[in-house]
Formats: sequence, C-alpha cells, structure tokens
Amino acid sequence: MERRDFMRLSTAGVVASVVNPTMALANAYKPVKGSSDIYYTKEDAGRWSGKVATHLPSIDIEKVGNVVTVKVVTAHEMKGYEHYIVKHVLLDSKQKFLDEHLFDPTKDSAALSTFTLKDYSGTLYVLSLCNKHDLWLNSAEV
Repeated sequence: MERRDFMRLSTAGVVASVVNPTMALANAYKPVKGSSDIYYTKEDAGRWSGKVATHLPSIDIEKVGNVVTVKVVTAHEMKGYEHYIVKHVLLDSKQKFLDEHLFDPTKDSAALSTFTLKDYSGTLYVLSLCNKHDLWLNSAEV
C-alpha cells in the first residue's frame, strides 16, 4: 500500500469514528456463544480446521470444598519462539478476566497452566493463544 493511500484510509477511519463512534465499536465485542472472527472453537475452527487437536485448550476441574483447581493443557509443541503457545487466559461466566499464564518457549516444554479459584461456580472459559494459529476458546462447568 502506498503512503498516500494509507494516510487517506487512516484519516477516513478516524473521521468516521469521531462522527459515529457507536458504529466504529459495533463489531468490537463479540459474545462467546456462536461463531466469531476473534477466536476459534472445536465447532468453528474456520481456516484452522486441521489444528483443533493441538490448539484447543483442554480443561480439567477439581473442586475440594470451596477451592476450585483448574488445569489447562494445550497439546501443542513448544518450538522456541518459532511456534508456541503464548498464553492461557481464564475468563468467568460473563467473559471477564480472572487470570492468565504466559509461557516462555525457551523454558516451558509444555503449555500447562494451573489456576486456583475460591467460591466459584458456573461456566469457565479458557483462551489459548498460538503465535501462528490464532486464539482458541474452550469452556467447562464448575
């Protein structure tokens, strides 16, 4: 793209968002249910349909009393910074951030996270981010 085209399109985007900010934000948030342009799921793997087994996070939940232990595994190789799982993100039933675990591909040999929650019940959502194959979502009930 030439510099003039880039500048013209950038200016048009800024003007449009100032004139009608609700339109600029109309597609900024997509709910977790249904298909999305933001993340992939087992049911909607899109262009990465052959990557579900190695990119969809697996969730194991253990509840003892009021303490919930959530173990997340993404069965993905960790090939240094070339190809790896960047992080796991834990969201509550309203898709609000609870916690995250960042991976260091020079130190972590597997994409494994453990989260501890107190007094939680309901749906948990887990995001797994691959540096090459985008963001993946799975859920589990507590």
